[in-house]
Amino acid sequence: MLTQLINARILTPQGWLRDGSVLIRDGKILEVTNCDLAVIGAQLIDIKGMYVLPGGVEIHCHGGGGRDFMECTEDAFREATLAHMKHGTTSIFPTLSSSTVPMIEQAADTCTRLMAEKDSPILGLHLEGHYLNMAMAGGQIPENIKDPDPNEYIPIVENWPCIKRWDAAPELPGAIQFGRYITGKGILASVAHTQAEFEDIHAAYEAGYTHATHFYNAMPGFHKRREYKYEGTVESIYLHNDMTVEVVADGIHVPPTILRLVYKIKGVERTCLITDALACAASDSQTAFDPRVIIEDGVCKLADHSALAGSIATMDRLIRTMVQKAEIPLADAVRMASETPARIMGVSDRKGTLQKGKDADIIVMDDKLQIRAVWAMGKLVSGTDTLS
Repeated sequence: MLTQLINARILTPQGWLRDGSVLIRDGKILEVTNCDLAVIGAQLIDIKGMYVLPGGVEIHCHGGGGRDFMECTEDAFREATLAHMKHGTTSIFPTLSSSTVPMIEQAADTCTRLMAEKDSPILGLHLEGHYLNMAMAGGQIPENIKDPDPNEYIPIVENWPCIKRWDAAPELPGAIQFGRYITGKGILASVAHTQAEFEDIHAAYEAGYTHATHFYNAMPGFHKRREYKYEGTVESIYLHNDMTVEVVADGIHVPPTILRLVYKIKGVERTCLITDALACAASDSQTAFDPRVIIEDGVCKLADHSALAGSIATMDRLIRTMVQKAEIPLADAVRMASETPARIMGVSDRKGTLQKGKDADIIVMDDKLQIRAVWAMGKLVSGTDTLS
């Protein structure tokens, strides 16, 4: 079926296109133009001057809709993914917290099967751990945390090509070897749950770690030991210009002033937005998958209040927070939710921007930045084909 979105403010790689239209067929974008002439045979959808934006590419998400990816089942993967799709995420890399090898293998098996389906929004598996610094465990499951073990991770990587990202604390014994190995297999290596200082980060970067997990969270900044001062992980990552970062842009994990600082220093090209959402996101449930976690003040916390444990955010909330609280231009906020994560994960050939030939992953937002419609691979996921 041929679908044409008309009368729209469209974000393109060249900037805003006003009074434009997008033509969609067979899950692909046929054309993006400022010509509103109706195409014969197309289903016309009048956007009524609202924003037409590229769908969000979510690279760090633990669950949603009451389901957690650590359940490792097809039902859990489908329901959590659909819950986030209704809020503007059109591509997703499901995330596991620190897990056992059997759990990783079960999740990888599920992920592989779902990725094989036509027009699947699931693009690969993200492992957040379990090679993390115990002192910075936060909401991770402590009994699963350990040092990198090649006898463990090599078989996992060799057997499960669906794994596209793996996080670790680079100061751990064996972490540099681990980083070299996984990046050699095309897997994104990310610095996470760490106490790394400059030399650790520099060694990690040289070994292939090019990304930072939930920047500012579960990592130290500038600090003192006795009378001397030391750079933290945060400053060390800033000093490595080419390292990319992700931020939980719910306005709570990282305050709006710091979101603005990250944007100012790292910029749109090296900053992406993530939800780090737990099962209770996009859900009426106030119960987290992990019994240690409570929901309070619009965020997930460990019950003892020792750490944040994840968010209840969705992609649309990230964009609103960046624009309305961090005072960042809408175009840049959207790019950090779509174009930049697509490039970081190596899928920008088909995702992340509204361009001819790319997948028809499209969201419509009104002037209050509320979601009005979502298309994934040209299929309407949320909203109606008549926008009022």
